[in-house]
Amino acid sequence: MTALTTHVLDAASGRPAAGMAVAVRTAGAVVATAETDADGRAALGELGAGEHTLVFDTGTWFAARGVEAFYPSVAVAFRVDGEPHAHVPLLLSPFAYSTYRGS
Repeated sequence: MTALTTHVLDAASGRPAAGMAVAVRTAGAVVATAETDADGRAALGELGAGEHTLVFDTGTWFAARGVEAFYPSVAVAFRVDGEPHAHVPLLLSPFAYSTYRGS
């Protein structure tokens, strides 16, 4: 099993994206949900090997702050192969995002 974590940073404000809803989908079904903490981090449990998708509720998060955003959500597909830990960070602004395989 692989422990999954994420970290969301609002690059436009230079601050963590606290309070953002995040879900993990496996084969189309939601298998875990979480909300980012004050530091923008969330632990999403353990996953088996295979393909999964992290779905960040960016539209609701920006709307709650009175910010118009282009992306209502961000979906990041990734694969795990039994490593002990997978970290998938998201760098976010109202009109762009970037992700990478973290450590």
